[in-house]
Amino acid sequence: MDVTTCLKSMLLAIRQYKNNRSAVNTSQLQKQINDLTGLKCSRLLAAGQVLPSECLSGLLEVAIDPKTNHALTSTIVSLLANLATSDEETREALHSSFNLTGALASIVHSNRATPEEPLVMQCLQVLQRFTYSMRISHCASYLDDLLTFLMQNIKSRNDDIIKPCLGLMANLCRHNLSVQTHIKSQSNVKALYRSLIDFLAHNSLTVVIYTLSILTSLTLNEEEGQKLFNAENIHQTFPLIFNITVNGDGSLTRNYAVDLLVDLVKNPKIADYLVNYKLLPPCLTEVFGLLHSKDSETAAKVLELLVSLCSVPGLRKLLCETVFRSFKPRRQPAGKKGGQARVSEPCVALLQWATGPLHDPERCSLQALNLLTELFEEVIDAGSTASVQSHLELLLPALVGILQVPESTEEEQQLKRHCVLGGSVVSCYCMKLNLRQTTTKKSLTGILLCVDDHLKSLVAQQITSKLCTSQVELLLSNSHGSSSPITDSDLSQVCAEAVLKVLELMSHLKQHVQDMETCFYQILQDQRMVTPLSLAMTSQRRELVQSALRVLFEAAPLPDFPSVILGESIAANNAYREAQRESGRSVKRMAVQESLPAGKACAVSTGPGCKVTTTAKQTIDSLIEKLQSGLELQDPMKDVHMSEVIDVYEQKISALASKESRLEDLLEAKALALAQADRLLAQYRCQRAQAEAEARKLAGLLQESERGKEALQRQLGEQVLEVQRVKQDIQQLLEHNGRLQTVSDEHQALKGSYNQLLSRYNETERHLKELRGAHVALTQMVESLKKTYDTLRLKQERTLAEVAEKDKLIKIQQADLKVKEKTISDLQGELKKQKEQANEMEESISILRKELNKTEQARKEASIKASSLELQKSQLEDKMNKKEEELNKNMHMIAMIHSLSGGKIKTDTANVSL
Repeated sequence: MDVTTCLKSMLLAIRQYKNNRSAVNTSQLQKQINDLTGLKCSRLLAAGQVLPSECLSGLLEVAIDPKTNHALTSTIVSLLANLATSDEETREALHSSFNLTGALASIVHSNRATPEEPLVMQCLQVLQRFTYSMRISHCASYLDDLLTFLMQNIKSRNDDIIKPCLGLMANLCRHNLSVQTHIKSQSNVKALYRSLIDFLAHNSLTVVIYTLSILTSLTLNEEEGQKLFNAENIHQTFPLIFNITVNGDGSLTRNYAVDLLVDLVKNPKIADYLVNYKLLPPCLTEVFGLLHSKDSETAAKVLELLVSLCSVPGLRKLLCETVFRSFKPRRQPAGKKGGQARVSEPCVALLQWATGPLHDPERCSLQALNLLTELFEEVIDAGSTASVQSHLELLLPALVGILQVPESTEEEQQLKRHCVLGGSVVSCYCMKLNLRQTTTKKSLTGILLCVDDHLKSLVAQQITSKLCTSQVELLLSNSHGSSSPITDSDLSQVCAEAVLKVLELMSHLKQHVQDMETCFYQILQDQRMVTPLSLAMTSQRRELVQSALRVLFEAAPLPDFPSVILGESIAANNAYREAQRESGRSVKRMAVQESLPAGKACAVSTGPGCKVTTTAKQTIDSLIEKLQSGLELQDPMKDVHMSEVIDVYEQKISALASKESRLEDLLEAKALALAQADRLLAQYRCQRAQAEAEARKLAGLLQESERGKEALQRQLGEQVLEVQRVKQDIQQLLEHNGRLQTVSDEHQALKGSYNQLLSRYNETERHLKELRGAHVALTQMVESLKKTYDTLRLKQERTLAEVAEKDKLIKIQQADLKVKEKTISDLQGELKKQKEQANEMEESISILRKELNKTEQARKEASIKASSLELQKSQLEDKMNKKEEELNKNMHMIAMIHSLSGGKIKTDTANVSL
């Protein structure tokens, strides 16, 4: 299943799920998400297509809904995490267009009551990776809640939640002054500082690095930071950072360690501490050793660290010594010309990364070239170019290989990367020619050339006029849309900068390379040069403007130079920039006015109904101003009918106001309907255009695949042969290097052993004379010793017999000892069992005691109740006795009454009736 079919199925599943959140629809949507996760979705959002955007918007709506099942939300978050790590363009689109950070923060906020839940942990981990090296604006509504959640859960004792919380807070605080100010303004910031300082003693190096990153962002330039990063503590921090950088506790932890060191060296005081750090040279050697790794992410961070260290004045020289000091001879493979070249291992690793493929050059190739530029600049400044000649002989051909025109520049991203890499290479060449820009107080065109003719000849031998011309032709043709239309202004700026760098190189080699001067002046008179020159002249970068002025100084005297067109282009660029600035101001003004109440919003809206309202209000305001000005100019006593005119105008104004309100209501309704219709039409057109484009694309791809198959097979065969040759060369070099290394080690070992033997020989000569004198005395003693030997031999035989008897006794005792040890171990086992039984009995006794106390308490309560019941019983018995006495009296009286009245009722009957 291809990506488009999967996206269509997912969009249908999302709509079904929104209509009915049944278990079947949930499982179907989860299945579609898993299918998309298994596909390769690189640059999914780069082309701005409608279908992926709708799918991602729907997934985000489902994910941030609190009613969504956590399993489904977790699957969606996993898919978004894979997309964010697929390529940089998709990551930027998820951040800017889809607000992935806000969606994940919303999920965390909804489940803030259960921070240890797997979904919250997953969101925090994705947020940590997604926000790394990405600036988050503090104006976002979710950021305050997210920071509050992080500050609360940092104090947790669970390491699983502490690590992502600390890492995410480090990302949010780094280079973000508004977030730092918000955290410092909290009332519990001191408690936060105490918790962070406690984390410095944590057993996990990852937690320590995260904590140091946060403390660096919050307190580096404050009084707390001065105490925390003093001379004693910083010398404990440096080994920790280098240890994590070299040995690594995961690639993410290494990245944080590198970022921490980069931030620390920006402080002049800490930079001085690092320069004076005694263990820095071996640490740098180990850091350079990481460049031999094949992991591009590790190499990119290491190169970033080394480039940042070059900005420290005292460290660039140390880096040069580390790279260029250890020379090891290497033989070139047998089929190549030239003798032997001696190159250090760090330089070879740098060259390998610098000459790598075009993918992701900003992270590896460009960083390696920048580092080489800094190092050779230091070498040239120190005047020690002769010591690095072998490096130059290896480096210059590799740089020429990078400058070769790519076979296909159809992809805009590939062209941009080639321009960036080519511009960096040309900068490296110009540095080798020792080009230096003068200050603004001097002439903008002043460039100091290197007086080392040998170095200049080395560069001139590698550069040809055809190479420079092809580079300029590629850049100019693509910037004018002849082969690959460029719509990205950033790419145009990169092309312009690369063109100017190539022209600068040609300017300084025009006297040393054949046909270079002719090609240089022909390019300057090309009308396509107007675009890069105008872009550079109107740029905000000082060095780019100065480079354009130097090229313009060369081109101005030429007869066919398009100076008029250049002036018009500069004026057009300035006008465009001014229009952009004005539009930016209006957008900001509209954004401010949209936050006003609804009654005031219409005055600044851009809808058609509000345009009519604004026009009507302007007419009424002008009329009122004219009336007021007329009243001020005329004497009110001279025109007695003015009040009547004012009444008439007031009536007209009220009528216009009522009409205006009705028109506003109608136009607002029409505008809403029109906007909805436009949105539906645009969506339909996009879908239709997308379907047609996909059909044409598939047809074209089917035809091109057959044509390109044979060419690719030929290229594959050539590449396979070239790879085999390169592998053989590399294998020969590695074997030769290994042999030389073993020979060197053996030589060092033999040299040390020779020194030891020499010292021992001198001592032996000295002792020999002493031993000769002692030898005579010893020979005399030998005869006496022979006599005593016989007596001692007899004693030895007797002693051996006694020892044999004692050995037998010892074996018997050892056997008894083993039996006793076994019985002791059995007794110890029984003792442990009895102790366990005793512990169990003690526990049961304590339980019985608790129950007995409860029973005793219940008995006491029962006795109290029994005593109270007995008291009540005695009281009731007294009452019963009194009642019986009264009853007897009454019965007796009744009997007397019956007896007196002559009744025949017996006393028993009366008793019963009563």
